[in-house]
Amino acid sequence: MSTFTAFLNHRQVASGPRERIAEYVLRLSPREQGSVLIFADETGRVTDFDFSSPESGAPRGVGRPKLGVQAREVTLLPRHWEWLGQQSGGASASLRRLVDEARAKGRTLRDRQDAAYRFMQALCGDMAGYEEALRAVYRSDASGLSTHMQDWPEDVQAYVLGLLAERSPASEGLTCQ
Repeated sequence: MSTFTAFLNHRQVASGPRERIAEYVLRLSPREQGSVLIFADETGRVTDFDFSSPESGAPRGVGRPKLGVQAREVTLLPRHWEWLGQQSGGASASLRRLVDEARAKGRTLRDRQDAAYRFMQALCGDMAGYEEALRAVYRSDASGLSTHMQDWPEDVQAYVLGLLAERSPASEGLTCQ
């Protein structure tokens, strides 16, 4: 299950699945809604939600939307299609299994560093020690990172450290404030 974390200014205000984040944001004033940044916990990327629909940002498109299945194009060489066609369940089921197996292995250090970088770039660029903190992220220098983030809001510090951890920031629990 994909989880997300919402920040209003530099304060974490909600964390959990897409629906929970959407419910929280829809309760905010329009001005506050415009100031919320929502991050995908696995990647640290800013994520746009469509709040104009009753599904509050649920993915739409071709596929089996009630299950969250989306149709997209995949380009493979003939030998890849041949191999996929020989697998039980067909190409789609085989690709889903391969992706699930890769995800089960966990995020690599580089994945976690890149997620922290994307989050920091979106929310922390104007904070004191930002560039030094980024360097510390890629040096795996926890002490240096802590030093350069010491004046940052606690929620921001905690989220950066969560992105760098083996588990995603929201994996410990779901919250709304």
